[in-house]
Amino acid sequence: MTQSSPDPRRSEVLAALSLAIDLGLGQPMEHMLRSSLLALRIAGAAGVDAAGQGRIYYANLLAWIGCHADSFELAALFTDDIAFRADYYTRDQRGLPMYAGMFGHAGAGLPPLARLGQWTRFATTGNSAVRKLISSHCVSAGVLASRVGLDDGVAALLAHTFERWDGKGLPEGVNGPEIPLEMRITHLADTAEVFLRGEGLAGAVAMVRSRRGSQFDPALAELFIDQAETLTEGLLDIDCWQVALDVAPDDGTLSGVQLDSVLRAIGDFADLKSPYTAGHSRGVAVLVAHAAEEYGLPPADAVELRRAGWVHDLGRLGVSNQVWDKKEPLSRLDLERVRMHPYLGERILSRVPGLKGVAALAGSHHERLDGSGYPRGIGGTELGMKQRLLAAADAYQSSLEPRPHRPALGPTDAAARLRREVSAGRHSLEAAEAVLVAAGQQPRRQRAFPAGLTSREVEILGMLCRGMNPAEIAASLFLARKTVRNHVEHIYTKIGASNRVGATLFAMAHGLTEQGTPPR
Repeated sequence: MTQSSPDPRRSEVLAALSLAIDLGLGQPMEHMLRSSLLALRIAGAAGVDAAGQGRIYYANLLAWIGCHADSFELAALFTDDIAFRADYYTRDQRGLPMYAGMFGHAGAGLPPLARLGQWTRFATTGNSAVRKLISSHCVSAGVLASRVGLDDGVAALLAHTFERWDGKGLPEGVNGPEIPLEMRITHLADTAEVFLRGEGLAGAVAMVRSRRGSQFDPALAELFIDQAETLTEGLLDIDCWQVALDVAPDDGTLSGVQLDSVLRAIGDFADLKSPYTAGHSRGVAVLVAHAAEEYGLPPADAVELRRAGWVHDLGRLGVSNQVWDKKEPLSRLDLERVRMHPYLGERILSRVPGLKGVAALAGSHHERLDGSGYPRGIGGTELGMKQRLLAAADAYQSSLEPRPHRPALGPTDAAARLRREVSAGRHSLEAAEAVLVAAGQQPRRQRAFPAGLTSREVEILGMLCRGMNPAEIAASLFLARKTVRNHVEHIYTKIGASNRVGATLFAMAHGLTEQGTPPR
């Protein structure tokens, strides 16, 4: 039975999402958290009110949320989407430095002639393609921000993520004070944090000075330069996770439908990483929850599995689309990167106390019964039924979807594939059967109940446990009272009980009080 855990705070869940965004930017986790804290310090020094600081906090935390939705197209242009984003910070994105960076990534890793062809295509169509990507980013960022519960004010700010003070940004070329102050501060803090961490205070100040009046608002740049030591004091030494949560504005807990809505949005966000996985997490979540019910797990376990299904692939953001969308066999290094994604997802989600159970399940969705899975290579009794169900559901759902190296399988072939995995010892027979029944690919088996009870007797036993007498049971089931009395006598004889209390103890011991049916 799943133990209850505290409902997570909205800020905790969004802070965890920011860690995943960090990975996709080629930055260490907590980059966005630290830059949010820096942004709040700059905002305070600039006299921004509490409402504005609240918008800055979340805008900075999720400013790049839309980028991962275009990873497929970005990798097609620049090979490694994560490496390109990491390099993006190092250059003032205008003129020669911008184009040098783009051509440096275009066709990276290709043979010379193929790379020359990529350069030629990029020179012809690259500018238009980049504009479309950034426009798409801004739209998807706003949608995703709204879906994780942020207000329209924050979502509107994210439309200016790539704008610049000098008007040479994208997608609209908005300039100067037409860019909202909150986003001007976010621009400054986001990049300054990267240089502060990589080149120290002097490097951050030099970068801000060099981009004053071009990328950054000159007044804000001067404020940062003048007060840099105070604004950045201790920023590299504090526990960013805890401090950022301590100052989170407009915070509240998420539970029930609210929590489900946010986790479902995060799963959709992760699936956008590649067109091959669109809708994957939703499919896994629905399938594993129904499989849990079919197997007879308590409702709380089915809820936890559904939530794990939504977010189990969050760690995919930490692996380049150069790997995910590769049609050729993966290299050893590629495989090592792929094998890390469940660990990354678990590490991110486990930062939220209320999601530790979900995190543990998400981290095990590629483990296998025979120990051949990843990332830990555990198996056998180390994998509980929930882990086994999620692994089987993910395997079956993945088979239904196309991948770069293979077409999608139909339901019958996907079921056959899962059964072969069971025969090879990689998946649990019981878990696979529950998944295939939930998917409509296997008929439901007649369940064997303890002590030789029939399904009708189990139904009546449940009513006895709830305090109903034979007359009430007969009326509820439209049976004769004599028939019900005979059933009750048979039940007591079979289970060795003589009264309702004894019958209830038997029912609880065999899991017959939760679902009315026992686990198989």
